[in-house]
Amino acid sequence: MTSARRALGQVGEQAAVTHLEACGYTVVARNVRRREGEIDIVARAPDGALVFVEVRSRRAPAGLDDAAESVGERKQQRLAALASAYLADVDLDAPARIDVITVAIDGHDRVAALAHIENAVEA
Repeated sequence: MTSARRALGQVGEQAAVTHLEACGYTVVARNVRRREGEIDIVARAPDGALVFVEVRSRRAPAGLDDAAESVGERKQQRLAALASAYLADVDLDAPARIDVITVAIDGHDRVAALAHIENAVEA
């Protein structure tokens, strides 16, 4: 991964964390690496549910639609497997869901738009 893509991802991920916290979520973990892949953000929703968040960042104007479309069937399957493995590891029997947050970043590394798609992946 190039440093420019990594930087774009970091800006998007921080925007997602800021959004979640503003909505009353508590971030539990970030960048959880497992054999199956990586979970960008694990958060506790205001209703108590454990939320696994996939963050997709794109340069504007491609933006939100392009980012959302990048979470295809294969990625959804991987996210479901990651969430299941995480829940098994922490031995937690709580409601859980997988959300996707898409972030469009302008040419000055500012957030141009952000969309939070709850229950984006059926697990």
